[in-house]
Amino acid sequence: STLQVGLLLSLTLLAPALAASLERGLIFNLDTGELCLQSAQCKSGCCQRNSGLSLARCVPKAAELQDCSPQSLYGVYYKCPCESGLTCDADRSIVGSITNSDFGICRDKNDTAR
Repeated sequence: STLQVGLLLSLTLLAPALAASLERGLIFNLDTGELCLQSAQCKSGCCQRNSGLSLARCVPKAAELQDCSPQSLYGVYYKCPCESGLTCDADRSIVGSITNSDFGICRDKNDTAR
């Protein structure tokens, strides 16, 4: 009975910690600033690196009028894709797509004043 009470107390104290580790995870659902290999791992949906030699980290997607990259298959960006509702107004090219250098500006696709 003392053992049962101790076990119950231990489980009660550990349950929130276990739930938090499952919610965030070590590989997926990563927060801003955490190291990543693919954008699918990040809560924000963007895994970005500053140069070819730097480590990639999860960062927020680009807001209106910020620099952006169109969505790509690579999953790691030098400039993040736009937030939902915005489009990356970029000059797409085959070379730019391969080298991940076809940057643009996030714009509201419903804004007719451009």
